[in-house]
Amino acid sequence: MDGDIIDQYRFPSPHPDIDVFFVTYMAQGLKVKGFLAVPKQNDVYDGFLYLRGGIKNVGQVRVPRLIQFASHGFVVFAPLYRGNGGGEGNEDFVGEDRYDALAGFELLRRHPLVHPGRVHVFGFSRGGAMALHTALLAERVCSVAVWGGVTDLELTYWERLDLRRMMKRVIGGTPNKYPERYRHRTPLYNLERLKAPVLIIHGERDTNVSIEHAWRLERRLKQLGRPVTAWYFPEFNHYFPPQDNRKTVQRLTEWMKQQPTV
Repeated sequence: MDGDIIDQYRFPSPHPDIDVFFVTYMAQGLKVKGFLAVPKQNDVYDGFLYLRGGIKNVGQVRVPRLIQFASHGFVVFAPLYRGNGGGEGNEDFVGEDRYDALAGFELLRRHPLVHPGRVHVFGFSRGGAMALHTALLAERVCSVAVWGGVTDLELTYWERLDLRRMMKRVIGGTPNKYPERYRHRTPLYNLERLKAPVLIIHGERDTNVSIEHAWRLERRLKQLGRPVTAWYFPEFNHYFPPQDNRKTVQRLTEWMKQQPTV
């Protein structure tokens, strides 16, 4: 079943109070890999699905980042997406690999230390689109946070000259030739189905994912009357300075814990 853990082994943890596991789990019949960070205290926690950016070796999951969120009282799971870390299949940039995220959400909901009505979805960069798609597909998402997140795949194609070759290869062509393939990967067109509250975090100087992605998401959610909170940072780019990063993580985790149980 999707989300079932079929194998795991302990991975070195940089935090004395948090265990880390390298996990093999099922998604659409594929054995996919991911990292799971679990506080050692035997309690009931909120779940936190961490959806990375990039593709393949670019933007890989970093365990210290997962620890950062887990230390605020979450069980954190981060899929590596199909085809990575020794997993089966091929990552296809917000295509079928969105089901790796959906299966990761189910993994957290079934975890013995997680309250099933308090699983949050977080996406960074390309993971922003993955997070929104997960919230559209899954039942009972408590909240969604999108940090420097892609929300429109066609906009990414036109903005990022350095990604065009990869996107044409993985998606199968340009937005002019295959607009439906880019539309399929763009969550903006289906937000009327979204029920979870959304938090948008974005640096206004971001050149990896322009602020326009955040504005389009906020504007569309407001048009639909959906709950949305936006934190914009005029001085920051795609990556926040360490001290500001820590402060924003603190605010983000507090915001998540304030959201009602579903």
